[in-house]
Amino acid sequence: MRTFPILALLFFALNSPAQVVREKIEWLDVWIPDTNSDALPRVLLIGDSIVRGYGKQVEVGLKDTAYVARLATSKSLGDPALLEQVGLVLREHRFDVIHFNNGMHGDGYSEEVYGAALPELLAALRQGAPKAKLLFATTTDVRERGNLERVKPKTDRMVRRNELLTAFAKRERIPVNDLFEVVREHPEYHATDGVHFNEKGNTALATQVAAAIRRVLE
Repeated sequence: MRTFPILALLFFALNSPAQVVREKIEWLDVWIPDTNSDALPRVLLIGDSIVRGYGKQVEVGLKDTAYVARLATSKSLGDPALLEQVGLVLREHRFDVIHFNNGMHGDGYSEEVYGAALPELLAALRQGAPKAKLLFATTTDVRERGNLERVKPKTDRMVRRNELLTAFAKRERIPVNDLFEVVREHPEYHATDGVHFNEKGNTALATQVAAAIRRVLE
């Protein structure tokens, strides 16, 4: 009798959300350049609108080093649709590096559900891109609209999710790119909505991400 698959299914069943929680607006943005070229390594940035904000600068910054694709989505860890979207992209292309950042969305999922979904995500990444080197990134803070000096309470949730992500990555020996630390003391990096980033903030994030990817490729 093969007990491991049964126990694994039981674990995920017990730690999965009772119901799928959808946001008012759901969206998916996939950008894959140079699809017919093979001269350089291929990188995939997985994340949300924050990734969409700095992704183009990473692509430009690594133009002679790698082809940089992105999968930006409103889906959060805990939502099974995230794994379906990731699987869709991984089935279409080969990737040498995957940089994963997720945590801003999914307010309807608890931090326990978020953390419990990490092993399933890792399994999906390793199955879809078995030779890819993985990088996990922490989620950035959230500030008050109109008063960027003030951090919103939602940031506490980002901190907890970052702790869960970092602990899991350490156990799995996956490097962590600390984007939260890049912007933590810089309210001037934020756009006026307090969630996204202006040109200066996106440049800081893109510089950090590109440097982390270069280290992995080297």
